[in-house]
Amino acid sequence: MFDSVRDDLRATLDEIRAAGLHKPERVIGTPQSATVAVTAGGRPGEVLNFCANNYLGLADHPDVVAAAHQALDRWGYGMASVRFICGTQEVHKELESRLSGFLGQEDTILYSSCFDANGGVFETLLGPEDAVISDALNHASIIDGIRLSKARRFRYVNRDMADLERQLKEAAGARRRLIVTDGVFSMDGYVAPLGEICDLADRYDAMVMVDDSHAVGFVGPGGRGTPELHGVMDRVDIITGTLGKALGGASGGYVAARAEIVALLRQRSRPYLFSNTLAPVIAAASLTVLDLLESADDLRVRLAENTALFRRRMTEEGFEILPGDHAIAPVMIGDASKAGRLAELLLERGVYVIGFSYPVVPQGQARIRVQLSAAHSTDDVDRAVDAFVAARAELERETRDASPAGAGGAAGAAGGGEATGDGEATGGGGVRAELDG
Repeated sequence: MFDSVRDDLRATLDEIRAAGLHKPERVIGTPQSATVAVTAGGRPGEVLNFCANNYLGLADHPDVVAAAHQALDRWGYGMASVRFICGTQEVHKELESRLSGFLGQEDTILYSSCFDANGGVFETLLGPEDAVISDALNHASIIDGIRLSKARRFRYVNRDMADLERQLKEAAGARRRLIVTDGVFSMDGYVAPLGEICDLADRYDAMVMVDDSHAVGFVGPGGRGTPELHGVMDRVDIITGTLGKALGGASGGYVAARAEIVALLRQRSRPYLFSNTLAPVIAAASLTVLDLLESADDLRVRLAENTALFRRRMTEEGFEILPGDHAIAPVMIGDASKAGRLAELLLERGVYVIGFSYPVVPQGQARIRVQLSAAHSTDDVDRAVDAFVAARAELERETRDASPAGAGGAAGAAGGGEATGDGEATGGGGVRAELDG
């Protein structure tokens, strides 16, 4: 049987490569940091890393690493169990309490990833008599979590409050209504208008849920994310997030929410009940991360300075950067093959970035998503911009030298137009099938 399946799979893989949409995995031989050593799949040697979610540079911070070493001696390597059997240690409860206080919520429950956290919320809280109203560009984990529930599904155009209100009116007959949005949309760096969302939620008696994975730690005056940025920390009912980005970069996720919501998740949420406990070394190191965030804002300031410098210099050099001030700075290319080739040319010049194309972003909107870090120096940022300028010039030369038939022919080869993560057509959104949740 598999012989025929193998042929089909190989044909699909060949189509992906021909369209310039293949996603190679580059192997690095160093800790995650502002610079990494590429050992396979690309230019060998030390390169500047501008594509990690290591926003605050904590993935190899000496205090975090030391806390992890101490935790191995104190708590061991793993729990070999789920929470309600024999998988809960004091360090897990301490981290849940600290996250609740940091995020201004009543309680917190830990998961093995934010993907699992989003996968465990909707089915637990919502039934067929309820409705979930979701932003069209929400993360794939939210889309998959909604699929697991029997709730009625409504989708509104990205950050379009008029459309959100229309969908809330459509859902007026539901027992419960839950509005869900990314705090920061990770392919664009755009921030959700949470103040307006909360106003509409009050008007139409809905709850509000925010996946703040690309915000907690560095967005807002105290790094508490988009609810703090918009002054609505007391109006958001559910916050999901990850420990795998700004908060140390390891793994793990959480739901911080009203006490009753968390209590029910502990009893009914399948990813929580049937997955091993978060490794104690991660829980303990995350406590040190929170200590660092609450004791000083130097990392957030440095990240903001690096972000402003990169955005300003790239704009001066004539690149199209999506507007905003988030550390996600998408450099728009358009053509998928050109985005992939530009990333290769940048790696040759010592800058590690990734080209994103369909189905991760809509057709014709391929880009290189640059992510700044507090670990970068000013010189690092300047070198990255200079490399972009040189790589662009080389790409333009290659394009001129190519035959008309060979230039740009792969851009739309994947076919099919735009689609959302749940497979439905969309006129103004895109695909939410992001790979780094």
